[in-house]
Amino acid sequence: MQETVQLKRSLSLWAIVMLGVGYMTPMVAFDTFGIVSEETGGHVPASYVIALVGMLFTAASYGKMVKVYPVAGSAYTYTQKTISKKLGFFVGWASLLDYLFLPMVNALLSKIYLSALFPGVPSWIWVVGIVALVTAANLFSVNVAANFNTFLVAFQFLVIIVFITLVVNGLQNGEGAGTVFSLVPFAESGMSISPLVAGATVLCFSFLGFDAVTTLAEETPNAAKTIPKAIFLTALVGGVLFVSVSYFTQMYFPDISRFSEPESASPEIALFVGGKLFQAFFLAGTLTGTLASGLASHTSVSRLLYVMGRDGVISPKFFGYIHPKWRTPALNVVLVGLVSLVAIFIDLETATSLINFGALIAFTFVNVAVISHYVVKMKRYKNIKDFVNYLLFPVIGASIVMVLWFHLNIYSLILGIVWSVLGIMYLMYITKGFRSPVPQMHMEEVREL
Repeated sequence: MQETVQLKRSLSLWAIVMLGVGYMTPMVAFDTFGIVSEETGGHVPASYVIALVGMLFTAASYGKMVKVYPVAGSAYTYTQKTISKKLGFFVGWASLLDYLFLPMVNALLSKIYLSALFPGVPSWIWVVGIVALVTAANLFSVNVAANFNTFLVAFQFLVIIVFITLVVNGLQNGEGAGTVFSLVPFAESGMSISPLVAGATVLCFSFLGFDAVTTLAEETPNAAKTIPKAIFLTALVGGVLFVSVSYFTQMYFPDISRFSEPESASPEIALFVGGKLFQAFFLAGTLTGTLASGLASHTSVSRLLYVMGRDGVISPKFFGYIHPKWRTPALNVVLVGLVSLVAIFIDLETATSLINFGALIAFTFVNVAVISHYVVKMKRYKNIKDFVNYLLFPVIGASIVMVLWFHLNIYSLILGIVWSVLGIMYLMYITKGFRSPVPQMHMEEVREL
């Protein structure tokens, strides 16, 4: 492992926020609209507000922990340092399931979109081309990846702005609700809270990704101050986008009667709002969203692998390597690219079942880590402010995540358990049946941020 070469500290606050927003994929609001509108009886924006408030509790826990441990390991490091080295390894291993396969899922989605537009082109060409593009952007400089991602996110913003403009024009001409401003999508008489919460549990998965910005801590100047801001802003910007998009969509489509397939209403939404020309523009935005998410997730997982390699829980020579010129975890970036090529052979249902388990593991233990560090270790609970910040809020965050556990896809749960068992077996191997300590790099060995 090279001790003299480190990650390059060059990312600005908004570059990190855009990576986080890119990971979350703003265009996903259209993909879930039909399902949640049916679930909530036409109150998708209200469910988004509930989901946003719920996720901000966990986002706050990430912000508290990165102030203490401003390194690239995210939930893996927080759990390792505050609760248990063995449990920290488990959280890191479980997180890999989500982080490692999300770039592959996005490559697969891109293949599906492009194959539909160009049916005569062999589908594997799209996977190879997209993976090569994303891998190259991540390989040579984190700034190249961040700038490319910002462009992709900006294009999604443009699509959303055009969409809202068309919707407002349609509403003023009597389409949908026939008015631009209304509180009905948020609240109306006789509305039940239960369907809204059920809808929010679906929409909470749209926020997966705000945590990924913590993996960029070692490439950020003054990370202990910048990263907590980036976490909060990523969740907030994503939430405002989701609420805004869902509000105007709900006003144009008060119910799902116009959709032939509510579960895949996105193309029909674009067609009804702006016709075939806008639908093509809209689908370009959808493709851009998958590229941005693939780029940001590729960046994040290569950093998590780097920290685990630096600690020595996986091969430090390979995973802990930093390229001396590019200052990126080059071998990890290439490895993630190779894993993403599995999108050539796998179907979407199987691919999507590989993600979310690891993210919920990370969310759960980051909330627990706050309590372990601030309440148990630092005794920060003796006044109202500390009690609320370091005990009450993390308990609320963990409770909301527990609700998500009950709504996790059964295939995600099964594959997550299998992956976890493999991780425990590997942990037994490297600790000689738990008789030896789990390898780790002490904080004083990590260079000053």
